[in-house]
Amino acid sequence: MAAVSTRNIVKKFGELAAVNGISLDVPNGEFMVLLGPSGCGKTTFLRIICGLEQQTSGDLLIGGDIVNDVPPRARGVAMMFQSYGLYPHFSVRHNIAFPLRTQRVPGAEINKKVAWAAQLLGIDHLLDRRPRQLSGGERQRVALARALVREPTALLLDEPLSNLDAKLRAFARQEIKQFQQRVGVTTIYVTHDQVEAMGMGDRIAVIDHGQVRQVGTPSEIYDNPADRFVAAFVGAPPMNIVARNGGYLGFRPENFLPKDMIKDAAFTEFKFRVDRSEYLGSERIVYGALEGFDPKQVITAKLPPAHVADEWIRPGEWHLFAVRNSALRHFDDDGKRRSRL
Repeated sequence: MAAVSTRNIVKKFGELAAVNGISLDVPNGEFMVLLGPSGCGKTTFLRIICGLEQQTSGDLLIGGDIVNDVPPRARGVAMMFQSYGLYPHFSVRHNIAFPLRTQRVPGAEINKKVAWAAQLLGIDHLLDRRPRQLSGGERQRVALARALVREPTALLLDEPLSNLDAKLRAFARQEIKQFQQRVGVTTIYVTHDQVEAMGMGDRIAVIDHGQVRQVGTPSEIYDNPADRFVAAFVGAPPMNIVARNGGYLGFRPENFLPKDMIKDAAFTEFKFRVDRSEYLGSERIVYGALEGFDPKQVITAKLPPAHVADEWIRPGEWHLFAVRNSALRHFDDDGKRRSRL
């Protein structure tokens, strides 16, 4: 296993900078998630680490060594793609063994490593099947086994769960995270799904337009976003942000509550017009607008369903809501967070 570091990596396609000066340190054994919208440059950045793309400038270090000119096969990393890339005419056994065969590893050692990887991922009973005979989750495990059989210094995963349904994705998230903790391999995981990022990452690097906007633990990213992009991108529903006092005021929907729910705390009060609501079982999402602010801006509140009866939520009615001052976040005009007013 090895640490992965980048120093001001830039990748241009013509005049377009898909990756625009990313410096990132991923310590040995960490599970780092690259989170951002589609087209933000995160997959290109991952391909540079793997060696499938050559950076325009900047340095890449693996295990402390600069590997800018080292070919992909010699970098000691393994990459698992969104499509898994399994060979349909090969058995599971041969799919897992394929990277070892290309390296001309002796047959006895190949058999030993394939058996190890298959047992580790619980697919040893599937070794003689073809990919078409497997479920989505089983194909994902085969692809993981094929990546790990090389015993890589780092594991690179590019949207590996996007082809699974919601229920299977939740199960697969847990499996991948538990597996990574057990093996201890340095892992860089690309996703646009914030649930995956928050639930799996030791740390998250939020990327937009080829730049890292913030790096931190899931709680740091969520509770103290570095700028308005991070605040609006992370969270479902995202943070409410309104213009106020020469800057911007931000607050999470779960902290925007009816005034009578806030006791013994300093708070900021708002008059909130209810437009509609969604009952989601464990919570109720209420949508509306604030008096004195842009009437077209949708503000959301996330409430415990037991607190709000259906008859209370009438479109067009106004109610007093408030946010504890400790839960308010303040942003400058340029969108960067201020630590205080």
